Amino acid sequence: MPSPSDRGPRSASTAAPARRVSVDPLGPVLVEGPVEIVLDDGTVARSDRFMVAVCTCRRSRVYPWCDTSHRHRERADSPPEDRTPR
Repeated sequence: MPSPSDRGPRSASTAAPARRVSVDPLGPVLVEGPVEIVLDDGTVARSDRFMVAVCTCRRSRVYPWCDTSHRHRERADSPPEDRTPR
């Protein structure tokens, strides 16, 4: 006999609360926590924060969590003027 999990979606009265996921096309995926992520090698990354940013570009040094490495870095100040003596 199939187990209840094999029968398809659970009824609303027994379903776990839904997690809200927000997708930013230029950035990370935001997931309401706590969150467990199973990585390619089978290890599990866990965060108990109320909201986590999951890296989608793989540039993060703390992958699978986003560290904003996807952002284009720009200098805040203008380049210095040419100061060679005339």
